[in-house]
Amino acid sequence: MRGEIIMNNGTALIAGAHGVIGRNLIAELKAQGGWNIIGLSRRGGADAEKVRHIAVDLLDPDDTRRKLAPLTAVTHVFYAAYQERGSWAELVAPNVAMLTHLLDGIEAAAPGLRHVSLMQGYKVYGAHLGPFKTPARETDPPPMPPEFNVDQQRLLETRQQGKAWSWSALRPSVVGGVALGNPMNLAVAIAVYASMSKELGLPLRFPGKPGAYDKLIEMTDSGLLARATIWAAREAGAANQAFNINNGDLFRWNDMWPKLARFFDMEAAPPMPLQLSSVMADKEPLWNAMVEKYGLAKTPYKDVSSWPFADFVFSWDYDFFADGGKARRFGFHDYVDSEEMFLRLFADLRRQRIIP
Repeated sequence: MRGEIIMNNGTALIAGAHGVIGRNLIAELKAQGGWNIIGLSRRGGADAEKVRHIAVDLLDPDDTRRKLAPLTAVTHVFYAAYQERGSWAELVAPNVAMLTHLLDGIEAAAPGLRHVSLMQGYKVYGAHLGPFKTPARETDPPPMPPEFNVDQQRLLETRQQGKAWSWSALRPSVVGGVALGNPMNLAVAIAVYASMSKELGLPLRFPGKPGAYDKLIEMTDSGLLARATIWAAREAGAANQAFNINNGDLFRWNDMWPKLARFFDMEAAPPMPLQLSSVMADKEPLWNAMVEKYGLAKTPYKDVSSWPFADFVFSWDYDFFADGGKARRFGFHDYVDSEEMFLRLFADLRRQRIIP
């Protein structure tokens, strides 16, 4: 690899390097030290200290094999790539194909491959479909197909048979982090919604279904998830296992929402059901005016808004949490306070001049 110096932990290949999960994985790998790091994404990126970026279309098997062929030193794959589609059924083919193409390419190129880490979520429990058994546990049966998370894990289990490498599957709740242009970024959506509400002289209203305001929910901090993912990839006892990864606390929006409002020096008004993807569709002029008024970073409105995902999360009028005890029993003991996480992320957005 272009004169690559092999370091202690090995060479990590991160698929989905620009997403909120991939970005934090790269940051954590750099912080831990001893890793060569390669980021894969459709648009690539500028190389930086300890990190090399490669643009690749994982839906194209020829492009994938060609781009991965020189990566002979890869020891660990961290797979967090994702393709959005219009329906659950349409998600299966592209997302399974991308993982298949990556495995085809990296197994052929890297004889020293040790581990493949798969990022999943609570969809493996049918959490996106409606009320599900809580707390969800890794031994719970999957929902009726189609579900690409389940198919991807079965692909890994089949491919790993008789191989020297192992796999792990990480199952976070809603991930809290900052990555603009990401379709699943709740914290940024809340921050932009709050900032716009304040600019319009409105209180901060919870916009979800009435029943969602009172149900139990949990989050997964992106930094905690990165640490857990690397731990599972290196811990011998965690090989070929799936783990729920969450902050370790539960909350209800009816308690959390006023605390978030206080960060923005706003009053929290009673909930009012809104379809954010609809009511925020005409707010680009307001956003552009705020960028100029407050000297914000010139971020396109389409890159700060995750309204469909926010609508999705705020529609959960049922409990949404899983048992994180298995990871603790296997040796991962980190936890994060969810209120602290939200406030830290909002402060980060202010420091970056994304919000006023």
